[in-house]
Amino acid sequence: MQTLKRGLADFVDILFPSLCVTCGKRLITQEKYICLECWSDLPVTDFCKSRGNKVEQLFWGRVNIECAASYFSYKKGSRYQQLIHSIKYRRLKELGFVAGQRFGFSLSESDDFSTVDIIVPVPLHPKKEKKRGYNQSTWIARGIGESMKKKVSSDNLYRIIQTKSQTRKSRYQRWQNVEGIFGIRQPAKFAGKHILLIDDVVTTGSTLEACAAPLLQLPGAKVSIATLAFADN
Repeated sequence: MQTLKRGLADFVDILFPSLCVTCGKRLITQEKYICLECWSDLPVTDFCKSRGNKVEQLFWGRVNIECAASYFSYKKGSRYQQLIHSIKYRRLKELGFVAGQRFGFSLSESDDFSTVDIIVPVPLHPKKEKKRGYNQSTWIARGIGESMKKKVSSDNLYRIIQTKSQTRKSRYQRWQNVEGIFGIRQPAKFAGKHILLIDDVVTTGSTLEACAAPLLQLPGAKVSIATLAFADN
């Protein structure tokens, strides 16, 4: 039976070969979604080991976070932008989990993130999540949580209203678009906790700022931020 399954899988792969989502080359055995060469070439930032990094600077003077980091950076049109695009729009949520695991190992080695109590993904509005079928930030958070051995809470922070896409908005328009749109169902669960907010990519930081605002109103709560990617445009 196993031989038959392997033969069928090989036949399907001949007809529909699996390709690396970043470079487009055919994947070989043991590779999934991304080839080993692209993983090794991933432009990792090491921001989690550097205070005052570019992600932290986005929030200076805007919201009082503990620390912030992104796993890798990309420029518009970069092949690694396809990694984020694949997780977000091509239903490769499992790739988000795997990438999150890799990021989580880096965060585990950082003293700045060692005091995190709970991991919280940026929520989608229920209508948008139903349409997409999943929240990509939740899958990234689960991967990070597994590597850091931290609990993930994906239902306490919620999006009150649905907003329009941020893609073509200016920094100020992005902030206006998300101001006051997040709420907390059970504040006592987050009070006194160091919360690690997770998103797929940070550009201007407006959405993450809007998430952090109600969390920081809770007694004793602290917030740090981690995103899979940093759009270094």
